[in-house]
Amino acid sequence: MANKLLKSNQLVILAIIVVAVGGFLGWKYLQSRKYALPRGIASGNGRIEAKLVDATAKEPLRVKDILVDEGDLVKPGQVLVHLDTVTLDAQLAEARANVAAAQEQLAVVKAGISKRKSEVALAKIELDRAQKMLEERASSQREVDVRRTTVETSTATLAEEQARLQTALQQVAVAEANVATVQSRINDATLVSPVLGRVLYRLAEPGEVLGPGGKALTIVNLDDVYMEIFLPAAEAAPLKVGSEARLTVDNQPGRAAPALVSFVSPEAQFTPKQVETKSEREKLMFRVKLQVPKSLVQNFIESIKTGVRGVGYVKVNPSVAWPEWLEKGLVTAPTAEAPSAEAPKTAAPAAADSTAGAR
Repeated sequence: MANKLLKSNQLVILAIIVVAVGGFLGWKYLQSRKYALPRGIASGNGRIEAKLVDATAKEPLRVKDILVDEGDLVKPGQVLVHLDTVTLDAQLAEARANVAAAQEQLAVVKAGISKRKSEVALAKIELDRAQKMLEERASSQREVDVRRTTVETSTATLAEEQARLQTALQQVAVAEANVATVQSRINDATLVSPVLGRVLYRLAEPGEVLGPGGKALTIVNLDDVYMEIFLPAAEAAPLKVGSEARLTVDNQPGRAAPALVSFVSPEAQFTPKQVETKSEREKLMFRVKLQVPKSLVQNFIESIKTGVRGVGYVKVNPSVAWPEWLEKGLVTAPTAEAPSAEAPKTAAPAAADSTAGAR
């Protein structure tokens, strides 16, 4: 009797296990069906990325001070680093003194030209007077010849002064160009952010000397946020730039961000040495870049971080509708007419705690 009861209990336990396993498998199947992609939509693994830009010195100068730290958000035109310009300031003062000297020389030449013009005018008047007196036999031919020579000499002297004027003008222009050059070098010693971004690395400290092209800071350009995925040739071939896309990240399941296909590689990334059979051609993978709209980035600028892993989805067939689970949690930028009250509380789909994955 006891053996029958034991066998009965074992059968019950086995039945419960079978039902549980069957229920779990059924749940997994339903979940896979729920998140299955319809024909015409392709997907690939990727991560949130952004281009990097560097704040670099144009010429060898010492770092005077750095105004930002790693992790700071910077805006275009914001001053980041001051380089020491003591030597350049001295060169600028010298160049400005040269401009003043050249302008003084120019003033002297202009005064000389005015004087020579007066002398030419007077010489012509005296020549006319001498000719009239010669006609009235009140003067000699020699006097007329002397006056004519004086006119010619004065005219030649005037031409010489006018030539000196051109030289003086060129000297002023050269001196002013030197001032502009030195001033430009001083301006270049103030490093400003070229983009809206976040400081990723601080590569120098005050007192260090940077060589030409030396990096002081590396900035993640948040104006260019994207995800790169790889698709097989059959799915990449019909893709067009501008096609709709969606991005999801692992740390925020159920959320998706809109994107656009901005680039499809014309060359395969994984290419066998010999591509002769259909099965080998199917192994070819093409890089596809999915660009996040700038308006969306602007609204979640404080939350976006690069290196976050996720999945990118693209419409291979434009007429196919997005699955409900990619549309239900779609993140959009609030409009100016109807600002979203939840926007400040909503984390961006690319939020994470580390930027170590930035490239």
